[in-house]
Amino acid sequence: MIPSRRAHLHVAAVTHPGAKNKPNEDRFAVSAYHLSSADPTPVLLAVIADGVGGHRAGEVAAEMAVETISRLVAESDGSQPALLLSQAMAQASLHIFEQSHRDPAQVGMGTTCICVWIIGDRLYAASAGDSRLYLLRRGAIQRLTTDHTWVQEALDNGVLSPVEARSHPNVHVIHRYLGSKQPLRPDLRLRLSAGESDAQAEANQGLRLLPGDRLLLSSDGLTDLVEDGEILAHLNPTDEHATALQKLVDLANQRGGHDNITILSLEMPLEAAAVHLASTMVFRPSRRLGLPYLVAGGLIGIGLLLAVGLSWLLYRPGGWLRPGLTPHTSPALTQPVATTLLAETLPAGSTPPPTLTAIPPATLTPQPTALSVTYTPWPTNTHPP
Repeated sequence: MIPSRRAHLHVAAVTHPGAKNKPNEDRFAVSAYHLSSADPTPVLLAVIADGVGGHRAGEVAAEMAVETISRLVAESDGSQPALLLSQAMAQASLHIFEQSHRDPAQVGMGTTCICVWIIGDRLYAASAGDSRLYLLRRGAIQRLTTDHTWVQEALDNGVLSPVEARSHPNVHVIHRYLGSKQPLRPDLRLRLSAGESDAQAEANQGLRLLPGDRLLLSSDGLTDLVEDGEILAHLNPTDEHATALQKLVDLANQRGGHDNITILSLEMPLEAAAVHLASTMVFRPSRRLGLPYLVAGGLIGIGLLLAVGLSWLLYRPGGWLRPGLTPHTSPALTQPVATTLLAETLPAGSTPPPTLTAIPPATLTPQPTALSVTYTPWPTNTHPP
């Protein structure tokens, strides 16, 4: 893929160590590309990694995850994105595990991770741990990812209620993360409704994003303390994106802020609506006509030809109803007929206006204005304090 200086979504990001003044072991990156020189489809990759481990090893694991995933995606051609995301996360997990055994101070380090890859207006994502991905659409919020925690499994099996889960001592016991001894199996499920099977949720990869859709990625420093409905309520559409994210950080810190907090917001621009409308203006051939219609059409055509022929016989010069004009009485043309082409009336060096061509929805390339985009360069803009 080819790096781009501008993202095709509105991007905002905020990270904070939390109210407890812990070292910030969260890492994130947002990178923009085009698929290739021959295919200008815009691409956006966003990654959040929430590191765990003593002696600041968590930040090492998180940094390795962000760097490895970003590099492998950047080196790809954009084909089979869900599979590539899964392979990139698994490769990053293996690198973290191997590194943890080279340095005694880094033994046991690991990181959660949420990755979002948007190609045009198509969403692909993979996750491991309890960093989350939300979709905000038409005034509603939907958690797309599933936490890989002991508490989430207890909720799924009816062992705990949501209220009990909040304060359960195993709330931070994670079953899946990058850096584990077992080969990582990234989660490719994107749940759009509670009743979906795992296969149906995985089939949601490639979900089409609509103009105005917002994706929210966050580490558990936010979601441990702020409910999904509260997240929606605090993302006021009239606020600047960064301002809205800061309000969420402030709310989490007011409630204790016991962990690092990182949030990314990715919004499809409303300008994409006009482009999307143009993409639907595609000529579609009509259905094949049946024999009765063909016969009727043929008779009508024959009738028109007969009418034209009769009119010519009646009204032609010298015909029955119009006496012929002799050469000496024929009127002379006083000026030539205007036959100038459009291209000849344009200024020198200009070209005729292009013909409107429908754009396939998968290759939409709406470009927001510079004032509406906050671009976060790779590999990361977070550093240890």
